[in-house]
Amino acid sequence: MIAIAAVDSKWGIGRGGNLLFSLPEDMKFFRRTTLGKVIIVGRKTLETFPSAKPLLGRTNVVLTSKKEVEGALAVGSMEALMCEIGHFCKDDVFVCGGETVYHQLIGYCDRALVTKVEADGGADAFFPDLDKLGWRLAKVSEPMETGGYTVRFTTYENPSVKVFAK
Repeated sequence: MIAIAAVDSKWGIGRGGNLLFSLPEDMKFFRRTTLGKVIIVGRKTLETFPSAKPLLGRTNVVLTSKKEVEGALAVGSMEALMCEIGHFCKDDVFVCGGETVYHQLIGYCDRALVTKVEADGGADAFFPDLDKLGWRLAKVSEPMETGGYTVRFTTYENPSVKVFAK
């Protein structure tokens, strides 16, 4: 699995249930990277999508206690999630948030695609600090401007991926 997120300088991802920044280049990157793939989100994150509907052109898997989510696969446990995503190539499965989902699944991810924003967004929701977790920073892009912010696209690699055991 691959985690994908945009974070501020303190690994913040959201405030008040919304993203911290509007970053056109990051949104293009997210679309291009996840189109035709599987995305895993929590119910609250799904509710932030346009019309609170699953993203088109992707297999949406939602971690939720609801029995059904229109247009998505609803799973109520980690075991059910691992069962569902076990049918897909791990490089086609993206963990897309929010905070609780990232923290539950980050240990199962072998990579993370992190857009780092050079700003403090005053977050109240955070992505796991991969530097403190011992992940290896494998790739860093040149800085670019988007949405009024300087960002870098980074790739982290997890040296100790967990394997889900049934």
